Amino acid sequence: MRVWDFLKETFSEWSEDRAPRMGAALAYYTVFSLAPVLVIAIGVAGIFFGQRMAEGRLMHEIRNLVGPEGAGAIRAMIANAAADRPGGVVATMMGVAALVFGATGAFVELQDALNTIWKVQPRSRGLLRMLRDRFLSFTLVVGIGFLLLVSLVISAALAALGSVTARYVSPSLLHGVNFLVSFGVITVLFAMIFKILPDAKIGWRDVWLGAAVASLLFSAGKFIIGLYLGKSGMASAYGAAGSLVIVLVWVYYSAQILFLGAEFAHVYARRREQALKPVTDVGVGVPPTRPRYEVAALAAVGGFLLGRTPLRRVATSAPEAAKTAAEVALAVAAIERVRRARNGKRVA
Repeated sequence: MRVWDFLKETFSEWSEDRAPRMGAALAYYTVFSLAPVLVIAIGVAGIFFGQRMAEGRLMHEIRNLVGPEGAGAIRAMIANAAADRPGGVVATMMGVAALVFGATGAFVELQDALNTIWKVQPRSRGLLRMLRDRFLSFTLVVGIGFLLLVSLVISAALAALGSVTARYVSPSLLHGVNFLVSFGVITVLFAMIFKILPDAKIGWRDVWLGAAVASLLFSAGKFIIGLYLGKSGMASAYGAAGSLVIVLVWVYYSAQILFLGAEFAHVYARRREQALKPVTDVGVGVPPTRPRYEVAALAAVGGFLLGRTPLRRVATSAPEAAKTAAEVALAVAAIERVRRARNGKRVA
């Protein structure tokens, strides 16, 4: 399949699934889930590197993405979500539960969007199903924390390596390695999302290419989004709500990149499955909607009603009846004859 046709089909699926509308819904839910997600991620990474270092590293990356105004708004969200509130053990447990529930809200919405992209019918939303979805979403939140930890470890190692080998290694080479590490971490995160969240059994080989494409688009798009947010004057245009609007816009466009990657993975998986199907002797056409023996039974009964088949042969000839189109036609004729007879009685 040509690359242009592949990309055309991807964008067609993206448009048919109404990805812009799903991105708007995801951006809304993410505003309420962003602070709890970051608090948990900082907590996981802070176990090894300390709370302050983990938060500083994360805020540095966020500042590069959304600018100083958006980073300030997110820092305030994190501070409010992580603030200690008096009330005893019960209040603390309720606060932790609310934190976890809020952190998983955006991932549940993302799961519905990925089900739409992968053409999966969502299962019934019972209590156990809801708890399972929340648990899977929470594992992704914790996974984000571990990926942040990996990023911190590699960044610290590169910084130490750069200080030792400053005379021998070019800084541009270290920046290139840092970019590759960031690209790999984001690819793993997207692959986890594509693999775990949808209500379908998706192979890892089907998600890696889409995750890599989404990671590449995200790495390139964050500079474009940052340039747009920095030059558009959006923060001043919306006044006090400008920081929140910046976060919404950034999440919205990031969601579109994620959905494009998911559509790419879906098209790739579908094309790969079609390419791997063995050639059979079955002709191309519409498959029968009735089982074989049901058609056979109808054919045998039709033959009996028309006087073509004795009653004692109805049971024994049912399997053979499905092999010939003639007796299937007899069944159709018998049904039509009964229908006309009933209509005649009603008229009389």
